[in-house]
Amino acid sequence: MRRTLPAVVLLTVLLCTVACAIPGSRTDDLQGDRKLRVVAAENVWGSIAEQLGGGRVDVTSIVANPNTDPHSYEATASDARAIADADLVVVNGLGYDTWASKTVGANPSPIRAVVDVGDLTGHKAGDNPHRWYYPADVGRVAAAVTRDYQRLDPRHAGFYAARLAAFRRAALAPYHRALADLRHRYAGTPVGASESIFEGLAGAIGLRLLTPVRFLDAVSEGSDITAGDKSTVDHQLTAHQVAVFVFNSQNSTPDIQRLVDAARADHIPVVPITETLSPAGASFQQWQVAQLRSLARALHQATGR
Repeated sequence: MRRTLPAVVLLTVLLCTVACAIPGSRTDDLQGDRKLRVVAAENVWGSIAEQLGGGRVDVTSIVANPNTDPHSYEATASDARAIADADLVVVNGLGYDTWASKTVGANPSPIRAVVDVGDLTGHKAGDNPHRWYYPADVGRVAAAVTRDYQRLDPRHAGFYAARLAAFRRAALAPYHRALADLRHRYAGTPVGASESIFEGLAGAIGLRLLTPVRFLDAVSEGSDITAGDKSTVDHQLTAHQVAVFVFNSQNSTPDIQRLVDAARADHIPVVPITETLSPAGASFQQWQVAQLRSLARALHQATGR
């Protein structure tokens, strides 16, 4: 392996040199009228990037299957090619999609823009990686993607500014209304969850998430749950200390399925949520509003409000 590495590096450099010299390649048609090539590691961010770019962008979302666990995804050769050819790549970061960050690093480009959501929002390794469940971070990502569109395609800067304004004003309006209604009616209500994916929404709504943080993180990261935390979560259900139980249906381990079954047996409403768009063809806001409405129905059933 060590003997062949220099040859591989040399071949890569030569290929890059040839590609950069070809008329009509990325480097000299970026100011032309072609669409920007955008790759999002997850379709959650891809949906937002597509809405912000409209007909000026072609967006490829890599992790798009609701039945896929994004934590365990492995990049393919076609993923690497798409990222290598992209004008803009959106990765979640924070250890959530390490495969994407590594693929970006293995295909360097002086003109490609990269939005790393974790870096953008000022978070670090170990922080909750599910930033699309934090409404304020969704807004920050939308603004960052628009800035990169304008920099990459300055002739249409006004178009992208108008798309961002419409996205904020109209597209996200039902999402923000649903959040505000839940906050008005149910702030302070105690709830349980299967993992840390729900922390952002719980905080935005003002719900009291009683599940131990160590439990939430352990499930999200695939590490062992302590006996003490298991006992605490079991007691919260059997004693009806939580009004509803929210679980990630894309990460339903035997331990979590047992809790879901226990909640239902104790007549505690159960609310499934996902890490990627469900259905896969939904927009970010359609998906989020559907989940928020499901949560509202469960909270109404539990509290009568």
